[in-house]
Amino acid sequence: MMANSPADIVGELEEAVAAFPPERCARVLSGIVRLLASSRDKPQELLVNVVDGVLLRLTGRVAPAALTELSEALAGLYVAPQDTLRHLASHDDPAVAYPLLQRSQALSTADLTAVATSCSEAHQLAIAARDGIEAAVTEALVARGTRAVRLAVIKNPGARFSEAVYALLIETSAADDEITKLLALRPGTPDLILRKLLSASPGPKAAAKPNASAGPPAQNPAPVAPKLPSSVDYANARPEIVALNRVGKLNDSTVNRFAIRGETANLFTALSVLSGAPIEIVEHVMTDEDCEALVMACRASRLNWATTLAILSNRSGTRLSFAQRERAQHLFDTLLLSTSQWTVRWGEIAASANTRDRGHRCAAMGNSQ
Repeated sequence: MMANSPADIVGELEEAVAAFPPERCARVLSGIVRLLASSRDKPQELLVNVVDGVLLRLTGRVAPAALTELSEALAGLYVAPQDTLRHLASHDDPAVAYPLLQRSQALSTADLTAVATSCSEAHQLAIAARDGIEAAVTEALVARGTRAVRLAVIKNPGARFSEAVYALLIETSAADDEITKLLALRPGTPDLILRKLLSASPGPKAAAKPNASAGPPAQNPAPVAPKLPSSVDYANARPEIVALNRVGKLNDSTVNRFAIRGETANLFTALSVLSGAPIEIVEHVMTDEDCEALVMACRASRLNWATTLAILSNRSGTRLSFAQRERAQHLFDTLLLSTSQWTVRWGEIAASANTRDRGHRCAAMGNSQ
């Protein structure tokens, strides 16, 4: 009798789980949690890869209390099922997401950056409470977070600050006396940064200005939708983007940085160069209310999911809901590269963009790939 392959066994298990009643799903989930916890000191890569798909299926069929138990268990593992981990870390229920965001060492820098970029202030505060925070994550928190998030990051001695983080703080919080004071007391803050912050401080005569900047935190996280770049903006951006692409440095890290910092001309031009689509098509997908075309453009550009999520989350003044993120990731995971490239360059998306009068076109620049 021929033995089934591991993939066949997992597939059969997932099908069986789909037919289980919720109570039995909860028992299976609890059993897997105990299995993972008991193998803490053994090689876990094979085990977590086997159970990942089953766990992900179970998360949609159990009560929130069971998900919280799963998050607590996974938060203590150095090797954990990645798809399940990401799903729970971006969950809308704070009790589910927080244990992972605060303690999990299995979440990568890209995973944490994606959550910091796309999720709520509460999620950002959970990340800001981690024992150690990489500079890329700190930058996402400062760029996308509220004043409360920035304060929490500055107070965390384990948060790493890069030049980009200091530049963002000068740009967004130079008139905030409390942030200036905390940065002055924070070990390692460069003298040049302090001088810039102090020189921008409003002082006693401008007391009304801090009150304006210290408004309700809920107003801060959602950025205003950027205006389309001008032809001059594109002309200035294109030489650098082409040069980066020529030497192989127009990658996920670079494009992610463009998205988080709101460098619209650089971002649009990068998507045009990477996908091979004219700039007006990039403008069209970036301003379309539906995310499908933009996801397809990112897929055509060979960007990863974390970068795609950063672009989706920074393109408008409204945060993606949990359901919208799930739909966008499903689209991203199922789209073929060849299909995405054809559709963006010559298919339905291109046809739609070509019939839409944007009042602002840079077709010649976009087409000169």
